[in-house]
Amino acid sequence: MNPTQLDAALEAVLFASGSPVSLEKLSEIFCTDKTETADSAARVANRLEDGGHGIELIFVDGSYQLCTKACFAEHVKKALELRKTPPLTKASLEVLAVVSYNQPVTKSFIETIRGVDSDGIVNSLCDKGLIRECGHLDAPGRPTLFGTTESFLRCFGLESISRLPKIDLEEQITLLPDDMELTAKGQL
Repeated sequence: MNPTQLDAALEAVLFASGSPVSLEKLSEIFCTDKTETADSAARVANRLEDGGHGIELIFVDGSYQLCTKACFAEHVKKALELRKTPPLTKASLEVLAVVSYNQPVTKSFIETIRGVDSDGIVNSLCDKGLIRECGHLDAPGRPTLFGTTESFLRCFGLESISRLPKIDLEEQITLLPDDMELTAKGQL
């Protein structure tokens, strides 16, 4: 398959899938190595970016996905008759920050950091697909562990969780109540 055909095939597969497809899976589909597939994805992304298109190719957590450009979001919402989703509350953003920077975490860890019951917010963020259950802690009661999702990465424009802005530990310590102690890793 020549590069032009590979680019067209990649675009067709991503369009038809509607969800992220890993680099490994794309390479398997096209019987190409990862470098050749990644080069094709870069060509498609550049063509869509430079050509006045309404869609773009994004790379999220090792996977590629076609999505509409943010500048056309209002038009797409109107066309699909979607109601505008309310913005996240300050409390929801706090819980997302705790989960994203410390994952996997339990509800009790979140509540210890925030100092208030967070059950409803955790459930709401799960319903919105921004966090998910990702296992159980090997401790009495086997509490559920939570982590962020690919939807979280897409919503915040991140390729991976490692792209989160760095937080200064000294700054974190000043935000904690006086009666909390930190372990060597900076976590409770």
